[in-house]
Amino acid sequence: MKLPPLTAFRYFDIAARTESFVRAAEHLHVTHGAVSRQVRLLEESLGVALFERRNRAIFLTPAGRELHSTTQSIFEQLEGAVQRLQQQPEDNVLVVSCEPTIAMRWLIPRLPRFHAAHPDLQLHLVAAGGPVDFARGGIDLALRRDDFHWDRQLHSLKICDEWIGPVARPDFKGQRLLHSTTRPDAWATWLRLSGQGIRHTARSDFEHFYLSIQAASAGMGLAIASALMVRDELDNGQLQAPYSFLRDGSGYHLLSPQPLDDGSKRQRFAQWVGDECRACLAHLGLLQNDDPAPPSPPQVR
Repeated sequence: MKLPPLTAFRYFDIAARTESFVRAAEHLHVTHGAVSRQVRLLEESLGVALFERRNRAIFLTPAGRELHSTTQSIFEQLEGAVQRLQQQPEDNVLVVSCEPTIAMRWLIPRLPRFHAAHPDLQLHLVAAGGPVDFARGGIDLALRRDDFHWDRQLHSLKICDEWIGPVARPDFKGQRLLHSTTRPDAWATWLRLSGQGIRHTARSDFEHFYLSIQAASAGMGLAIASALMVRDELDNGQLQAPYSFLRDGSGYHLLSPQPLDDGSKRQRFAQWVGDECRACLAHLGLLQNDDPAPPSPPQVR
């Protein structure tokens, strides 16, 4: 099947986005008639009406909305790819997608050490969780907890186990438990694994995991926290972990559409972040002698 010219799709996409042939013409630096003709040619080629024209206004038809959802994605990806090619000819930028809580509470405070160790690399950090669209987002690596299923074609490297436990301010009195929507089973998991029977008379709920940890730092109650994410507060005495930490069965992994053992910038970051995680857990006395370093080369999952 022969597709209509790309120009016609581009004119249609801008017209659909602006909902106006006039504004589309201004954006494209052409005449109103040029936009109208290209859209009309596209409609004739496809054999469907893409716009409903009423009183000099245009409205997408159901067919137009369906086509626009595709053209918008394609042109956004194309523009992103061109921008990256133009701005980074030396390929020295590493785009890392990281779950918000571990990004804010653990990774960002340690990035100065990464820049000192790898001054030739520019790291762009994107806060996100769950599945990753590497192509659309221009993502090189994603640091994720394995609480979802990812594409089996992706390369994955386990960085470390997740260790969790209750934390609170040293001067906190009471048994208020702090819960979060993003980890709704955190308390139930810890109570089951630890065998503890904490009694509580009140609870507070927060939308995100990092908000419950922040609330614990403010003295509002006991929150389940990742050992990685509160290491600094434990060091400076802002928080304490009265029951220590235990493995909850999950772990953190680096995901990549490209191999992680090819000597590239991805491998350099993987090595650095793995070393940082192991050093952090060892400092807290959680890294056991039987905990090996991540395998090399990485496995494909």
